[in-house]
Amino acid sequence: MSNPTKYIFVTGGVTSSLGKGIIAASLARILQARGYSVTIQKLDPYINVDPGTLNPYEHGECYVTTDGAETDLDLGHYERFLGVETSQANNVTTGRIYLSVIEKERRGEFLGKTIQVIPHITNEIKQRVQILGNTGKYDIIITEIGGTVGDIESYPYVEAVRQLKWNLGPKNAIVIHLGLVPYLAAAGELKTKPVQHSVKSLMSSGVQPDILVCRTEHHLPEDIKDKLALFCNVRKEAVIESMDAETIYDVPMLMLEQNLDKVVLEDLGLPCPEHLELTKWKEFLQRYKNPKGEVTIALVGKYVSLHDAYKSIVESFIHAGAACEVKVNVRWVYSGDVKNENVAELLKGVDGVLVAPGFGERGIEGKIKAARYARENNIPFLGICLGMQMAVVEYARNILGYTDAHSKEIDPNTTHPVIDLMESQKTVTAKGGTMRLGAWQCSVDKDSKAYQIYGQESIMERHRHRYELSSQYIDELEAAGMKCTGRNADTGLVDIVEVPSHPWYMAVQFHPEYRSKVETPHPLFVGFIDAAKKYSQNKK
Repeated sequence: MSNPTKYIFVTGGVTSSLGKGIIAASLARILQARGYSVTIQKLDPYINVDPGTLNPYEHGECYVTTDGAETDLDLGHYERFLGVETSQANNVTTGRIYLSVIEKERRGEFLGKTIQVIPHITNEIKQRVQILGNTGKYDIIITEIGGTVGDIESYPYVEAVRQLKWNLGPKNAIVIHLGLVPYLAAAGELKTKPVQHSVKSLMSSGVQPDILVCRTEHHLPEDIKDKLALFCNVRKEAVIESMDAETIYDVPMLMLEQNLDKVVLEDLGLPCPEHLELTKWKEFLQRYKNPKGEVTIALVGKYVSLHDAYKSIVESFIHAGAACEVKVNVRWVYSGDVKNENVAELLKGVDGVLVAPGFGERGIEGKIKAARYARENNIPFLGICLGMQMAVVEYARNILGYTDAHSKEIDPNTTHPVIDLMESQKTVTAKGGTMRLGAWQCSVDKDSKAYQIYGQESIMERHRHRYELSSQYIDELEAAGMKCTGRNADTGLVDIVEVPSHPWYMAVQFHPEYRSKVETPHPLFVGFIDAAKKYSQNKK
């Protein structure tokens, strides 16, 4: 590249959950549409090494990259918006930073010096931030700083940004600050003071934002923009309004209307090409907002009270729904509530059943009952990871007649462990980052529904599990009508099972939701939603 890689840092203030990840992903998408090569990374201030050991109620979904990194769910947004894969280098946590520095100290790499936050921790942060830029693959790197400015956990990252802006020089690094401009109904006014204080806190750490993105429920009048520009020391055109949107997929178009990309490119000293390639994005929005029908899918899981725990699945429904021109309504079903006496009522009227991934014993019998109900009533069914394992348990219990069949994860004493610990996991004791992770090859039988869906014999899908379908039960399951139609060519690990006698019954050990994108919805979800659409039409 003729120009050095440019860096954009996105910080947030006033409150959490303002949508820094969506703003970062939206900006990246419109810069990409202008012809630039862009990627996004997330710096998370928590001390866990990664979110892999976190309860989903703590941090939402744990997203898995192709190279096997367990990462923040925002990386899912980045991939869905950009259609570009992320990696281990795209997510950094405070825990990983400190662990790396401590390991270097133990190896004597600091030659006996006293280890301090500045410069050792901040140097490590700067080095991690620039890994992707040093590859030469990207024109622009967007870095989202997790947390809220003023939080004690974020100080080292803000300090690292200050140093990087100085090191990289003018036009090579800018800061976008996202803040909230609340509307006080009693006063009938928008209030700028929270953003002013947030910027003041950022500036007290030596970082002057170049652009303000203001989350608001009401349009910002010109006098409010003037006031923010004056008190926050930014150009008026760099005060960007971010109104609440109908859908997150509208945000790139809204940021385009606000000229965020033009302001950013001007600040970075880059040309703003006239051509803007957003045809497929606009087509997706058109189909999504104008469905020709609707389907209802029961999502059966143990973390349904926090919808972010299944973020990628829900977004995959949206992508597939747009492809099939239907609105997908999700019925959230807590698996712990599903009993023999109420399963019919809980799943009444649904057009498809998805049994979700997860870990642990809570709610497990409800997943088994949901799988049985879908199988016996010819309702389109998709099981993912633990959902596949429970579909196998259900089949072994009710078709093979092994009434105590189970996974050894749940019942170590079962006499029919149809799901067992993978051989490679039997000597593993550490919990973090030690599962079967990342993309693995799967060979698909040509005489299968899976092959009809994928249209190819070899696929790559992402995994996150320790247990597998035990090979000693494969022949019995297949003889009884559950076919193993996808396997890893090297290990024989079963990745896909289906019941050909059922209209649409599939379960997969991998996580297809991690690969669904706005412009390229995952074929398995498209097949599932299409089957639900046909099921719905046949009911009428």
